[in-house]
Amino acid sequence: MIEVRTGARSQLVDITDSVQRAVREMQVKDGVVHLFSLHTTAGLTINENADPSVVEDLLRHLERLVPRDGDYRHTEGNSDAHIKASLMGFSVAVPVSNGGLILGTWQAIYFCEFDGPRTRRVTATAQAVP
Repeated sequence: MIEVRTGARSQLVDITDSVQRAVREMQVKDGVVHLFSLHTTAGLTINENADPSVVEDLLRHLERLVPRDGDYRHTEGNSDAHIKASLMGFSVAVPVSNGGLILGTWQAIYFCEFDGPRTRRVTATAQAVP
């Protein structure tokens, strides 16, 4: 289990290092690691980690697409968070080779918080190949 602490209502947190630690703890040499957000108002994605403006753009445009104060029926005040999380998705799968994540040069794994700040959980499971 990977614990993620967020500090804002909407935030993308790079969890790549935490996922790599989980892969080492699971002793996966070659295979696939599957990540799943255990929350309906937070998702997961893979995107660029070299330029922080990419994360800012994602958050800004998601807010534009799905505003916090939209016309929603859900009365908890976080309908936008449910929609944004659904748009991002709740899971990702990443190949593992020689015990390391196979990601592109500029890629990172992001936890996508849309109803924070909170302490969240991501489950990590692995499927090894011989």
